[in-house]
Amino acid sequence: MPQQVRGVIARSKGAPVEIATVNIPDPGPGEVVVDIAACGVCHTDLTYRDGGINDEFPFLLGHEASGIVESVGEGVTSVAVGDFVVLNWRAVCGQCRACKRGRPQYCFDTHNAAQKMTLEDGTELTPALGIGAFADKTLVHAGQCTKVDPSADPAVVGLLGCGVMAGLGAAVNTGNVSRGDTVAVIGCGGVGDAAIMGARLAGAVKIIAIDRDDKKLEWAKDLGATHTINGGQVDAVEAVQELTGGFGADVVIDAVGRPETWKQAFYARDLAGTVVLVGVPTPDMTLEMPLIDFFSRGGSLKSSWYGDCLPERDFPMLVDLYQQGRLPLEKFVTERIKIDEVEAAFHRMHAGEVLRSVVVL
Repeated sequence: MPQQVRGVIARSKGAPVEIATVNIPDPGPGEVVVDIAACGVCHTDLTYRDGGINDEFPFLLGHEASGIVESVGEGVTSVAVGDFVVLNWRAVCGQCRACKRGRPQYCFDTHNAAQKMTLEDGTELTPALGIGAFADKTLVHAGQCTKVDPSADPAVVGLLGCGVMAGLGAAVNTGNVSRGDTVAVIGCGGVGDAAIMGARLAGAVKIIAIDRDDKKLEWAKDLGATHTINGGQVDAVEAVQELTGGFGADVVIDAVGRPETWKQAFYARDLAGTVVLVGVPTPDMTLEMPLIDFFSRGGSLKSSWYGDCLPERDFPMLVDLYQQGRLPLEKFVTERIKIDEVEAAFHRMHAGEVLRSVVVL
């Protein structure tokens, strides 16, 4: 039977979030209801609240989540009732041109639940990234559920659902960081620090963290950075070159997503190095550079979408590494909070006081 649960919604642009009663329908064909255990507070949720994604208010926020499958709809075979899952927003279709060419990490038609969750008055909700997990339960497509080790800490592994996977994958999947490489990461929030962790996991010998906040640089060191640069005090490009014998880094990851940071990444790389953009620009941002610089430097310029991950391949592997003590994902959890503390968590995140606040349900 349909259920009513608590959920955190954003009713209008910039308005504080609120707790509301959300109607969850029974799962239809290909759909799953998940009992949410924990959900991280991601900057993307704040961007939804502030109207930076689209204007399809009201939003049901939350997407970096883990939980237990409560019920499944017709035809669902990939997960079963009782499975512990991490939610994702890349449920590949298997039929688009990217999937048919063997590149499902670029799927152009990812699945979401067909039915809508609603408010008590019937108003349809737009779930953040097709998930909407700041709620006791949520309705998603079965492909958005990735089964992982049920003994893992829900508050930790749920973060793979977005920011941690985006950063880690930017280094490992998109940047192809390998043993012996030198890596520079611009921006040491959650995504940037995950990229640092990914570079360390891949065997980079020198990992240079760049930020304007000394507190964030300390976080970066704790997660694997071998060197730090305060970009507000020195020229970041020159500092990277000094640390690399004048050559630049093999891979530079821009986890900020602004024209000035992308230029820093471009000029801080080695002659044939790789730039990876994983920070998300706004639509109004533009870039003007001499075309000859692109030609004369060679190398690769890449954008990383969700860390170019395949959840069913990457999530279980990363959870296993975490369980073995080889991937300290727990260091991303700054605090555990209640569902009615999301608005306050947004303020702490915006002030740079936390890596991740995690709502525990």
